Amino acid sequence: MVGNGFNPDIKTVSVPIFENDTFRRGLEYQLTEAVQKRIQTGSPYRLARGNDADTRLTGRIVQTRKDVLGENANDDPRQLQFSIMVRVTWENLRTGEIIAQNEIPVAPEAVPLIAQAGFAPELGQSQATAIQTVVNQLAKQVVNMMEVTW
Repeated sequence: MVGNGFNPDIKTVSVPIFENDTFRRGLEYQLTEAVQKRIQTGSPYRLARGNDADTRLTGRIVQTRKDVLGENANDDPRQLQFSIMVRVTWENLRTGEIIAQNEIPVAPEAVPLIAQAGFAPELGQSQATAIQTVVNQLAKQVVNMMEVTW
């Protein structure tokens, strides 16, 4: 039988506002909204509030970076890159079981959820569009994590 890769026993998921350990305020709301929208459009799960849900997906933004990749002759940034790293836990509220978890790599086998996007101010690209690109990439990674492993 060919399916969509999601657990048919799970119907609903609660996604509270992500926590944010960085100084960039507002990212937690932007990322939470992107994850919720992605769950609604890219999975069979419905969003539910609190303990009314079968499962809960929690997240924490643990690091953001803005790196200069190239400068012009006047040392002005020409090409930059914005990155966000998150820690995500998906738990079954009925059994207390951790269904999936991605964390900062403290062990070699751990895989972080990280996304990055470049932008060039000289070409009219902004940090805001780079952040939105990164947030959308992370939301996609989170929902992909919710698929059943083979």
